[in-house]
Amino acid sequence: MTRIAIIGAGLSGLTTAFALEQRARAADLDIDIVVLEKKDRLGGKIWSIKDEGFLCEWGPNGFLDSKPWTLELCDQLGIRERLLRSDDNARKRYIFSEGVLHRLPENGSMFLRSKLISWPGKLRLSGEMFIAPKRDGEDETLADFGRRRLGAEALDKLIAPMVSGIFAGDPETMSLKSCFPRIQQLEEEHGGLIKAMIKLAKQKKKEIREGKQVASAAGPGGVLTSFHDGIQELTDSTATKVRGEIRKAAGIERILRKNGGFELRFEGGGTLDAEIVISAAPAHALAEMTQGLDDDLTELVNEIPYAPMNVICFGYEREKIVHSLDGFGYLIPRKEGCSSLGTLWDSSIFPNRAPEGKVLLRSMMGGATNPGAIELSDAEVRARTLADLNATMGISAEPDFVRIFRHPQAIPQYVVGHAKRLAAVDEKLQSLPGLYLTGNAFYGIGLNDCVHASRQVAERVMQALAARG
Repeated sequence: MTRIAIIGAGLSGLTTAFALEQRARAADLDIDIVVLEKKDRLGGKIWSIKDEGFLCEWGPNGFLDSKPWTLELCDQLGIRERLLRSDDNARKRYIFSEGVLHRLPENGSMFLRSKLISWPGKLRLSGEMFIAPKRDGEDETLADFGRRRLGAEALDKLIAPMVSGIFAGDPETMSLKSCFPRIQQLEEEHGGLIKAMIKLAKQKKKEIREGKQVASAAGPGGVLTSFHDGIQELTDSTATKVRGEIRKAAGIERILRKNGGFELRFEGGGTLDAEIVISAAPAHALAEMTQGLDDDLTELVNEIPYAPMNVICFGYEREKIVHSLDGFGYLIPRKEGCSSLGTLWDSSIFPNRAPEGKVLLRSMMGGATNPGAIELSDAEVRARTLADLNATMGISAEPDFVRIFRHPQAIPQYVVGHAKRLAAVDEKLQSLPGLYLTGNAFYGIGLNDCVHASRQVAERVMQALAARG
């Protein structure tokens, strides 16, 4: 029987274990899986915390249903009927600019009426279709791409807030190829984004006439989806379906070679031998564990930076909030001088997140452009966030409920050169047969990406086992 050790019991690690067991049963193959989690709880950065009738998400608050992988996992777990789609009003998103919350335009007429972008900025943006495409395949920053194709104003008011909202990242360093490969593909294939949207819109209409199911012409969209009791239902349900052993408070200090397999040394003493090791740990943790195994691999994964983040949950009596809260929330461009990156109207997205007659707001502070925020005291974090809520939404009342969650290493940053770094990592792994990597540090930070990557690594492990005979 082959022992497979999986390091990390977040979504990636748990999904990998579940996928492997499913494939092994189908292939009538005996494997012994043990999942090793450093903390005393499962789920990684997924943690739905219920407190005083509020439901606060410590990390991500859901997944988009535009990709099939998490929905398929829910089917396999038998929990699809428990899914909760976000409220339709949550499709409305806003940008705070020049003292006003502007709704993000969703079509051409809304774009023309919107005051978010000035008329010179609109003309510059609409001129994107006349700019020659970049087809050299070389990576570039999101900021360079934005200035080149859409103009400085669109970069500041559209691209930069989006990058901070998704990655907590800095567009001046983030990689277009690794963060938004679809956008790079559209430019290379169609010559530009507007040309691509026109062509894809025509194709979509044709496919609709033919009765085919199609995605949005503008690329992946989808509806934010969670569960009634929070996204933690996903990891909890996955853990209950794993038949192998799951050990909590089992941190790994080192991964070492032994007899063609591996020896895992636990923090505090003790070892575990395994023929196959799959790391679903953060890149910085993996770098620590691989010291002495392969110095080049250690250096490569240690080069993947992380952005810190404070998550601040505020609960209010509904009558204290003048704003309609009719939407998803808003992002704040850096030039506005606010401390927070933006605020989600959590109880508008999923109405059961707050008790009757109350609302829940969730603000983000920090990221790659403001890493020092993680060092602020709770009192300072609270004061600065309240000041931003006053400036953006006119909220002057004191909250009835406050929770602050700190993530010193919250989100991996796919900076320029990320794709080349991953290629070098894959090459190093060829000399370390039996060692596999998954998790959000490599091929996508979203929950869908993590589920997909876990399935892929499970398939590679099964192919390797089959090759062994």
